[in-house]
Order: sequence, then C-alpha cells, then structure tokens
Amino acid sequence: MIKLIGAILIITATTWTGFEASRHLSERPKQLRLLKSALQSLEAEIMYGHTPLHEAALRLAEQLSKPLSRFFAEFAGKLTDTETTVREAWETSLKEVWKQTALKQREFEIMKQFGETLGRHDRLSQQKQIMLTLTHLESEEADARDKQMKYEKMVKSIGFLAGLLLIILFI
Repeated sequence: MIKLIGAILIITATTWTGFEASRHLSERPKQLRLLKSALQSLEAEIMYGHTPLHEAALRLAEQLSKPLSRFFAEFAGKLTDTETTVREAWETSLKEVWKQTALKQREFEIMKQFGETLGRHDRLSQQKQIMLTLTHLESEEADARDKQMKYEKMVKSIGFLAGLLLIILFI
C-alpha cells in the first residue's frame, strides 16, 4: 500500500513538473504579445496623446495583466517618487520584475536598450525607437512560438515518463 501511494506521489510530482515547464513555454509568446501591445500603446500616448511618461506608464499598468502591469506601475512610481533618470527608473523596474516573467535574457536586453533611449529624443525619433524595439520583439515572439510548438507536448510527456522511470527503478 505504501509503495502504491509513493508511486502515485512520484507520478503526480513529475507530471506536475512537466506541466509547469510546458506552461512556461506557452506563457512566453503571450507575454511577448502583451509587451508589444504595451509598447504600441506607449507610442500612441507619446505621439498622439502628448501624455507625460509617468502617466502613460500608469495607464499601461492599469490595462495589462501581471507581471507586465507591475513593471509599468514600478516604472511610473520611480518616475514620480524618486530623483532618478528615465533610463535608471526603466532599468531598475525591469530588474525587479523580470524574474517573474517567462521572458528570456534576449528580451531583457532589447527592453533595456529601449529604456536607454526612452525620453531622450523628440517624438519622431522616439517613435522610430519603438518601431525598432517592436521589430526585435516580433522576432523573439516567432522564436518563442516555434519553441512552444516543438517542445510543449514533449515536456509534458517527459514529466510523466520520468515518473514512470523512477517508479520502475525503485521497484
């Protein structure tokens, strides 16, 4: 009886691990789409709304889901509450929230580079920087979708099969 309970626990744990890894693979393209949408909204706020950056970030935080909403809320808070540059507020906010996302280091670097130009140029140059960042993020999203399609089912199966292997080894 104890062996049966142990086997069920092992299968449950390894299967759950596989499903969590699979969820991470499916979250990355979703978060990239949200990030692209957020940057497009930021562009509209800057270009057409003439909205101050901290207000635009607060509006984005209200529209997005976590963890990206938290990033824009942190960014807006740092712009209004502390004596800091836009670049420093952007980078600090990125670092604080990034580990909660499913995004990779490449996307971090893209967003960090974008933050270095944010607020430094006129609106037309800023629009060009947003377009460049969107292009880079689209490339990363395509890569994320490819990896999701290739590996999502495999990771789920590996979790279950690893549990079976452990049970066979223990018996």
